Amino acid sequence: MKFEALMLRGLFVACLLVCGLILGAMVTASPDAIRLAASGSAGQVVMAAHAQCMLPPDGVVCPRIGG
Repeated sequence: MKFEALMLRGLFVACLLVCGLILGAMVTASPDAIRLAASGSAGQVVMAAHAQCMLPPDGVVCPRIGG
């Protein structure tokens, strides 16, 4: 009986340790979006992406027929 209790206690401690490590990683993580916003270059990225898919001046998009 002592062996089972010891194994369960060890498993509980290991699970708490893993959960603590995951929580710590989530709290201290710095995603790309936050770094972009902090550096002020997010607007440049958005404008560059927008320039590649702009509409024609009249705003009418015609599908291509054929390849």
